[in-house]
Amino acid sequence: MPPIVHITTVHSPFDNRIFHRECKTLAEAGYDVVLVAAHERDETVDGVRICAFQRPEGRWARMSLGVWRALRTALRQRGRVYHFHDPEFIPAALLLRLLGKRVIYDIHEDNSTALLEREYLPRTVRSLVARALSLLERAAARPFQQVLAERYYAERFPRGCAVLNYARLPAVDDEHLARRPQLGRARLLYTGNVKAFRGAMHHVRILHQLPEAEVFLVGRCDPPLADQLELLAAPHRERLHIDGVGHFVAHERIVEYYLRERWTAGLAIFPAGRHTLRKELTKIFEYMAYGLPIICSDFPNLRRIVEENDCGLCVDPQDEARIAEAVRYLGEHPDEARRMGDNGRRAARAHYHWATQAEHLLQLYERLH
Repeated sequence: MPPIVHITTVHSPFDNRIFHRECKTLAEAGYDVVLVAAHERDETVDGVRICAFQRPEGRWARMSLGVWRALRTALRQRGRVYHFHDPEFIPAALLLRLLGKRVIYDIHEDNSTALLEREYLPRTVRSLVARALSLLERAAARPFQQVLAERYYAERFPRGCAVLNYARLPAVDDEHLARRPQLGRARLLYTGNVKAFRGAMHHVRILHQLPEAEVFLVGRCDPPLADQLELLAAPHRERLHIDGVGHFVAHERIVEYYLRERWTAGLAIFPAGRHTLRKELTKIFEYMAYGLPIICSDFPNLRRIVEENDCGLCVDPQDEARIAEAVRYLGEHPDEARRMGDNGRRAARAHYHWATQAEHLLQLYERLH
C-alpha cells in the first residue's frame, strides 16, 4: 500500500511534533510512514523512513530550491497522503492537489502574528508581510485538509482539526523522578529554540538579580544571539549555560536534562506579543510531564493552565524584581516547589498528554481512507 508522506523544508527531521509525535504515532498504528526532510542520509528510525534532501544555504534558497528538492523527493515516494508542515511549501502542495493527491497542511503557527516577532525581518516590513501571508495562506489552504497545533487557529481555519502540542508522557515512574538530586537553590531550565521573542533576554537577566542563580538554555541558538546573551550576562557569564549554539538539540538530549536533577523551575517568561498572548506553550506541558514547577509569563492563556492546576508561578515578564522573587520563593520553599511539580505531573497525566491528541490525528487519517 502506498505510504503516508510527511514533508518539512524548515524543521529538523527529529522535530518533536513532526517526528516524535505525529510520524511515530502513525507508524505505531501500522501506517507506512515516510518523512521527507533535510538530513545527511536516508535512514529508518523508530519505524519512520526518513528520505533526505540537501537543504541549500540561505532562507530564500531554502524557500525556492529547497522546496523543489523536497517536492521531487516526495513525489518519488508515490504516497497516498501528503502531510506538509511549512507555509513555504504551499505552492508545491497545490501542485500535489492538481496531481490528484490527498494533502494535509499542518499549521504549527499563526503565521499572521508569528511573523511580527521574527527578528530576521526588518520591523518596518513585518506588519505588511504578515498581512500578505495571512491572506495568501487562508486562500491557498482551502484545497487541503488542515491540522491545527493551537485551538485559536480555528478562527482563521474553521475547517481545521485540532491536534494540540501536548507532550508524550515520559516512560519513567514517580519514584525515579523523586530520586533526582537537587543541586542548588536556583537552577533554572529553559528548553526549546532560544530566541529573543521566546524570552531569552528575560531569562538571562535573572542572573543579575540573583547571585546564586544558574540558567540553562537548551535548544538551538543562533551564534549571533548567543554572543548577545553572553554579553548581557556579563559579569555573570559562568552562570549562563547554552546547549545548542548553532545546532539542533535532539529531544533525547532535552530529556536528559529533565531527568538529571530536580530543577528549581522550568522557565517560559516570554515577552508580550500578539502571538504569545494566545499561544499555549509546548514546553509548559513538557515541564508538567516531568514534574518541574513552572515560572511563566502572566498571560491569560498560560495562567489558565499554570494557576488553575497550581503547578507554578505566573509573573509580569517586565518586572525583573518579581521574577527574581518567584525564583527565590521556589528555592527557599523546596517542599512547595515539589508540590507544584507533582500537581503539574498529575494534570499532565489527566489531561495534557499526547495520547489525547494522537486519537484526533488517527481519526483524521481514518476519514481520508
